[in-house]
Amino acid sequence: MVTPTAGINSAAAAYANAAKRVGSGLEARDGAAGGGDFADLVKSALDEARRIGQRSEKLSMEGIRDNADLNQVITAVAEAEVTLQTVVSIRDKVIDAYKEILRMPI
Repeated sequence: MVTPTAGINSAAAAYANAAKRVGSGLEARDGAAGGGDFADLVKSALDEARRIGQRSEKLSMEGIRDNADLNQVITAVAEAEVTLQTVVSIRDKVIDAYKEILRMPI
């Protein structure tokens, strides 16, 4: 099972990898090069969110069967809840940005 420290370490490693791929933001962008990196970043973030949810469900089921430590179950469920809240918040920001673009004069 994953300990809270391992979860923090894996999150820090994921942020470090994302920072390496994204760069400083000051590089010149052409249509193909800039879009693929962002799409990969979003896809990997969504895959990670899905993985966290699946792990939480698995640990919850093991907890119901009394095969898992209660602390691990609570930690996994809390992590899944925070991840879901983050995904919903980002989705709302993307929708707001899209609406703002639609309101721009042509």
